[in-house]
Amino acid sequence: MLTPNSDYINALISIVKKSPYPSHMSMALSRIELDRAEVVLDLGPCHMQPFGIVHGGVIATLIDTTTFWAAFLRLPEDTGLVNVDLKLNYLKPVVEGRLTGFGTCIQAGRSISYSEARVEDDSGKIIAHGTSTLMGLPGKGLTLPFSKFL
Repeated sequence: MLTPNSDYINALISIVKKSPYPSHMSMALSRIELDRAEVVLDLGPCHMQPFGIVHGGVIATLIDTTTFWAAFLRLPEDTGLVNVDLKLNYLKPVVEGRLTGFGTCIQAGRSISYSEARVEDDSGKIIAHGTSTLMGLPGKGLTLPFSKFL
């Protein structure tokens, strides 16, 4: 069984937190482990559509990001990842608070992986569910000063 390196995990979370798009979206990778990830998004006025509810693209971004990180640790260290297919269902509107994406990698592969995620509001109600097909990109991995696994 692979054991993720906690130094790698901490460095990864720090890099993601400082990255432009997650910062712009008020979104952060809060937990990552083998085949699982949690991503939080603090809602603000910039996330709302004209009718006062969270824009669907915000929720799609959260599902896309959560499924991505759920599959990430299974990849070789020199390999990046890109989403090639995203399917989701919006189940309930939301207007404020914090959203949390809970992702699970269902099938991990060197070239193609498949993950799912659910998004919950502050009270634990499911807001949306989605699945994602992801493609590995050899040579496009993150360079961190720690190895992924012990």
